[in-house]
Amino acid sequence: MRVSSRGDVDPFIVMVILQLAAEAEAEGRHIIHMEIGQPGTPAPGPARARARAEMDRHALGYTVARGLPELRARIARLYGDWYDVDLDPGRVIVTPGSSGGFLLSFTALFDPGARVGIANPGYPAYRQILKAQGLETVLIRTVLEDGYQLRPDQITGAGLDGVLVASPANPTGTMLDHARLSGLIHAAQDTGTAFISDEIYHGLHYEGRGVSALEITDEAIVINSFSKYFSMTGWRIGWMIVPPDLVDRVEKLAQHMFICAPHVSQVAALAALDATEELEFNHATYARNREIVLTGLEKAGITRFAPPDGGFYVYADIGHLGGDSLDLAKALLEEEGVAVTPGHDFDPERGGRMWRLSYAAATSEIAEGMERIARFTARRG
Repeated sequence: MRVSSRGDVDPFIVMVILQLAAEAEAEGRHIIHMEIGQPGTPAPGPARARARAEMDRHALGYTVARGLPELRARIARLYGDWYDVDLDPGRVIVTPGSSGGFLLSFTALFDPGARVGIANPGYPAYRQILKAQGLETVLIRTVLEDGYQLRPDQITGAGLDGVLVASPANPTGTMLDHARLSGLIHAAQDTGTAFISDEIYHGLHYEGRGVSALEITDEAIVINSFSKYFSMTGWRIGWMIVPPDLVDRVEKLAQHMFICAPHVSQVAALAALDATEELEFNHATYARNREIVLTGLEKAGITRFAPPDGGFYVYADIGHLGGDSLDLAKALLEEEGVAVTPGHDFDPERGGRMWRLSYAAATSEIAEGMERIARFTARRG
């Protein structure tokens, strides 16, 4: 059968752990899930209630490609509330998750063969989507001392057509403050490099607030999602903010690629934006979990990681335990019933010595998970 080389993408190695965890649970074992990158909480109550009500009243057919005008206006108001940015709702495009935003961004900005830089380690879907679109992924090595975030000089001399930056980042949870994000944006502008800002973990931060690229420039594409802070992963609903001169181009692409984001998810998202009390309660849970993980890692003798500023992950160096991170993750699951994500998915070069630990589950589960990890590392002391 004739196939395209663009479909030759790498597998998600974490799926090995997910399968093993499912098999262990089928045998009746209690597995602590610290591998899953999704909230342990459901969509906000008002969002679920709004969806039920709308399904009873309306057919919920296609919407316009940009999304419901009421939702786009409410998202624009969010930028005033969170960042003091006066945003034109006409620049908001509602997407089927952040993944839809990445596809639209890459297609609107780049021709086949274009070079797009991303931090290494980084979210693996970036490079797989880029490859599937015939684009060249430029992995830019980042280091612990920089919080695994890019520096301006790494953009300036890289010969890039575009760069994608995430803050808070996956897998590290580290953030860029205003000065550091400004430095990256200005380096991109000075070299004619398109700038895409992944802000899907905004709202989940613990020391300082997340800084949006829109506070610095109108020329960046900003991508966000209802999946993380708003606990709506399976609803597949997100949004992107595009520069004024790209709106029509992105809208036409959206019409043909997706028609629209799911209508029922759009009306649910509108209600979720006003569920502040419930969402902040969830946020407080993640903050407690974060402290448990940071304390637990120290007790387990795992000390090389960048403290997470946001999101709900820690990306930790476990090289001192000996062996490959996937093998160690399998052993941890077998011996202690804790599932973690090996670093291979995030860094093809150094991932064999790293784990990503998610602390999005219930607090009692996270506390138990860290005790089990400490027992595991003690045996390998």
